Amino acid sequence: MEKSYGKEEILRINNLYVEVDNKEILKGINLLIKEGEVISIFGPNGSGKTTLILTILGYSGYKIKSGEIIFKNILLNDLPIYERVNYGIGVLFQKPPSIKGVQFKKLLEIISKNKGYLDYIKILKLDELLDRDINLGFSGGELKRSELIQLLAQNPDFMIFDEPESGVDLENIKIIGKVMNKLLDKDLSISNRKKSGIIITHTGGILDFVEVDKGYVLFDGKIICEGNPNEILRNIKENGFKECEKCVK
Repeated sequence: MEKSYGKEEILRINNLYVEVDNKEILKGINLLIKEGEVISIFGPNGSGKTTLILTILGYSGYKIKSGEIIFKNILLNDLPIYERVNYGIGVLFQKPPSIKGVQFKKLLEIISKNKGYLDYIKILKLDELLDRDINLGFSGGELKRSELIQLLAQNPDFMIFDEPESGVDLENIKIIGKVMNKLLDKDLSISNRKKSGIIITHTGGILDFVEVDKGYVLFDGKIICEGNPNEILRNIKENGFKECEKCVK
């Protein structure tokens, strides 16, 4: 696990309780991520991982009952999605929507902050997709690569990767891992890394390709375990998620 070298906080979540359709889903979540840090969150289906992502992003229907989400010292609780994105939050969705009538390359031109992403068009094998409508008819691997090039164009300071290895083969996972490392400044020395992120994963397969600083287990809306991500993953594979309830928070 890497050190943060006294870096500034980028995301802090304090005692967060969230309801969806009048049902409590998140139950007292606390997280702290510093500049240059990457964490992984493991959890079975229905544990609250998607709710956490969409609450951070500010999606409607995810009601904060109490607690705070603070990004770059700014309270996000009541801010709309576009303001959060403008502050530097990006996301790779597990199942991104298709947008009929909007060319993929046109979207990239609109959201790009610089032209650096163009170098990755060939690496991500997206040449033949640029003239197509966004995500329309894309395969699982193409969807993931499409999301990655959008993040490269957007160049956010903080990224959420939702099940990046889901639905893709080994060749695509390797490509995805390579680009995630670029996005997260893994090619720089620890002290020079500025980008931070959360990797949501069920299988943990992406950890073979992306180094993570700390791991957490989300179970029934609560963080029940934290520590070395590889040790947590090994324990999950051997004993299942319920065994993690024995961890000391």
